[in-house]
Amino acid sequence: MATFLYKLGRLSFRRRHFVALIWVALLTLAGVGAASAPAAGNSSFSIPGTEAQKAFDLLEQRFPGVSADGATARVVFKAPSGEKMTDPGNKATVRETVEELADGSEVTRVTDPYRAKAVSNDGTIAYAQVSYKVSGMELEDSSRDALQDSAQDARKSGLTVEIGGDALQTVPHTGSSEIIGIAVAAVVLVITFGSLVAAGLPLLTALIGVGIGVSTITALASALDLGSTTSTLAMMIGLAVGIDYALFIVSRYRAELAEGRDREEAAGRATGTAGSAVVFAGLTVVIALVGLSVVNIPMLTKMGVAAAGTVAIAVLIALTMIPALLGYAGRKVKPMGEKGKRLGRASKQPERPNLGTRWASFVVRRPIAVLLLGVIGLGAAAVPASSLELGLPDDGSQPTSTTQRRAYDLLSEGFGPGFNGPLMVVVDAKDSDDPQAVFGDVGDEIKGLKDVVTVTPPAPNKAGDTATITVIPGSQPSSVTTENLVHGIRDAGTGIKADTDANVLVTGSTAMNIDVSEKLNDALIPYLVLVVGLAFLLLIVVFRSILVPLKAALGFLLSVMAALGAVVAVFQWGWLSELMGVEQTGPVMSMMPIFMVGVVFGLAMDYEVFLVTRMREAYVHGEKAGQAIVTGFRHGARVVTAAAVIMMAVFAGFIGSSESMVKMIGFGLAIAVFFDAFIVRMAIVPAVLALLGRKAWWLPKWLDRVLPNVDVEGEGLRSDSDRGDTDRELVRA
Repeated sequence: MATFLYKLGRLSFRRRHFVALIWVALLTLAGVGAASAPAAGNSSFSIPGTEAQKAFDLLEQRFPGVSADGATARVVFKAPSGEKMTDPGNKATVRETVEELADGSEVTRVTDPYRAKAVSNDGTIAYAQVSYKVSGMELEDSSRDALQDSAQDARKSGLTVEIGGDALQTVPHTGSSEIIGIAVAAVVLVITFGSLVAAGLPLLTALIGVGIGVSTITALASALDLGSTTSTLAMMIGLAVGIDYALFIVSRYRAELAEGRDREEAAGRATGTAGSAVVFAGLTVVIALVGLSVVNIPMLTKMGVAAAGTVAIAVLIALTMIPALLGYAGRKVKPMGEKGKRLGRASKQPERPNLGTRWASFVVRRPIAVLLLGVIGLGAAAVPASSLELGLPDDGSQPTSTTQRRAYDLLSEGFGPGFNGPLMVVVDAKDSDDPQAVFGDVGDEIKGLKDVVTVTPPAPNKAGDTATITVIPGSQPSSVTTENLVHGIRDAGTGIKADTDANVLVTGSTAMNIDVSEKLNDALIPYLVLVVGLAFLLLIVVFRSILVPLKAALGFLLSVMAALGAVVAVFQWGWLSELMGVEQTGPVMSMMPIFMVGVVFGLAMDYEVFLVTRMREAYVHGEKAGQAIVTGFRHGARVVTAAAVIMMAVFAGFIGSSESMVKMIGFGLAIAVFFDAFIVRMAIVPAVLALLGRKAWWLPKWLDRVLPNVDVEGEGLRSDSDRGDTDRELVRA
């Protein structure tokens, strides 16, 4: 591995014009593809294998043209103080609005509040429901504009008018904080390298890689049904790893220059050693992201694969374009430590050990104290995770400044909290002897369940073999009580199936959210086993050790639990919510735990590989186990710290997003990187390695013979003179 990458680095350095031309051509091609591709809306949402999805599919078959998954909007009217919605003037305004809404090209039906009995008992609130032919993710902007214009016209009469439902879904924006994150990364790079040119190389290559990745996603969005969140996630992760991977290779290049090597040789050796770590770090991230496909949620699979593709591009750019740009930079990229030498510090006094060396020496002397402090600290941060509540966002989780949230609150005020989460029960009586009787029995059975406020009469299809029943719960959609009601209806359906051969299915957005949460929870353990197992095997090959990968995996579990605890504290409990721009607290998004497990594991292994490979390199080259820890920190701590700060800044930049999922992911990943890089990798890892000593690098002989030698340490790159110098140093020591 190291030898191949060494040759690739030298080739890219020599043929830099050709390499640069290839990447610029790819960026241009991807940009042209994105510009010429048809515009794509948000991706469709389906959950194969769930009861809610089966019910939707059945409705498509038995109720053709109804568009069971079509968008809906609830236009909610509230009368001025002292008036009723049944007053003649208010009644006329509502009916004019209904007629205006019905003219939309994508509208299939608009209910009249007065005919549908959609007026509250006190007469102050009413609503009209608008049904569309297509889903909210496919709705034309003109239809949304017409909906909002109709509401605005109705407001002129003095009514309060708000709009709820999924018809107003919009593409999220990330805000200016994303740019601030990149600016922070630039400042950190300048401080790390002390040179604008050296600092600019990682930023330039990361932006090119992200440009290619996001443009490709945009070009394929319509054909592959990719949503806006997919490109946002790819940008988030691609920027973070792209900067970090380039940072490690440039840092190693400067260290090789400081050893007295010429620039082409230094570029080759940097690519062969640090580049090997980049390859395996990138592989762990790709495994974690592609592994999301085991959950069998198409949207999550597409997000993971797209982000993994962007990571793969970041790895390839770091291995080829960085050596090419180093060739262009020439002497503008200085050897490590040259600034101090020019100032004459080295001739006046011995060089003082850097902070990484001093910290590692302290940890090696006090491993038990550092280990206990780190574990207890992360354990305390993880405590809120014990109160984790999962759910998917609805209008009730929107900021109070939005019309969707105000409509949600008005409906709760006028009709009860459960009105915002109606359950649709689909009764398939095709195999029953008396479908009409079955429909009535199902309705009666549901009326006898707890927390049921209203059960509408069955609405059969033309064939008379399938009917829908709407159930209004007494509790809000995200409550445990509503979840219990869904399970209660399904349990009752099991008995009905045994007696009548009729299938009773529960669907609707509330039931879908419940099914998604359960599906994600069920997939978490298999996903952990798959991803951690594959990465564990990969790290055994990299480190040629059993205990080092095991320690890495256990450290990751500490990081992710502490990060989940922080997410619960902020987004569920409301701690620091104003600082984070969280206007509405509530359950943590259902896919957040499994998504964080995947991404954080990949990123955690990045720092493990980058830091511990330098320790392994020192150990293989003859240093004692304790000294190898110090050597690894002397060469790697500064760069790993810079990489972690950059990654945190990039992720934190997405906290400014208008979409709660992106905001939550940005915060969760930023805090997870902090926990993992600074507590686990910088404190717990060296403490454990110090306690293990030489045993940390133990590998059974039979396994040593079986495993391929990937030579991440670059042993194959060492010349005879290198080995002779090392041997003489060891003799003097």
